[in-house]
Amino acid sequence: MLHQFLLPNKYKKWGWFLLIPSTIVGIILITNGIENLPLNTKVFAIYNDEIFGKSEFFSVIKTNITGTLVGSLFIIGGLLIVFSKEKNEDEFIANLRQSSLLWAVLVNYILLLFSFVFIYGIAFMNIMLFNMFTVLIIFIVRFNYVLYRNSKFNSDEKYH
Repeated sequence: MLHQFLLPNKYKKWGWFLLIPSTIVGIILITNGIENLPLNTKVFAIYNDEIFGKSEFFSVIKTNITGTLVGSLFIIGGLLIVFSKEKNEDEFIANLRQSSLLWAVLVNYILLLFSFVFIYGIAFMNIMLFNMFTVLIIFIVRFNYVLYRNSKFNSDEKYH
């Protein structure tokens, strides 16, 4: 049943092609500041709430879209990786995929709960920003680790 939502395996390469550069650029932007790579342009905004300005609905605003582009490419790349079939997708891999997803959501919300209780101020806002990406990251790391561990175990079995 899960197979109907999975993309062909070829999309996984496209996902990595988007995810890796967007991760590198994102880390650079976080460490150096997003203002150092300005891509200012006019965009359509459903809602815009400026700090010392008025709130606007359905308007065209001029803004720096660097973070928007990098975040969007990261999410698209991550989703392509997560929703692409493995070369040999079977029930066992589907179970690994499901357990990795449950594990990623659980770990993500445990980290978020910890952040709610112990982190405050602007640091908490940064945590909430990163939280948009953590489920994808945790799932990709966990699923690939479990696949690697099981493939290594299965290849060791062949030689004994």
